[in-house]
Amino acid sequence: MAVGSSFPSRTAAAAAPQPAAAPAAPANPEFLTTDEAGAFLRLSPRTLEKQRVLGGGPRFRKFGARVVYAAADLRAWADSHTYGMTSDPGYVQRDSVR
Repeated sequence: MAVGSSFPSRTAAAAAPQPAAAPAAPANPEFLTTDEAGAFLRLSPRTLEKQRVLGGGPRFRKFGARVVYAAADLRAWADSHTYGMTSDPGYVQRDSVR
């Protein structure tokens, strides 16, 4: 770089204070929104909304108007729906609610 250059040197740019970055969301959040819970379970968020009204879905929490799901509750609900075959005791096919 020439002595009279108008470009700052790399060391000057590295030493310049950087604006504070917003804190990043945790990689594994404890509570998930309906959209995130749906993605986690590979279900439509609308399915989770229906299950909140009709029952049968994972446990959820309400903080004011916000609905969230605990990751541990989603795993427990998914584990409770594990079957080896359709003739297993407890396996029931429910009719469509539409």
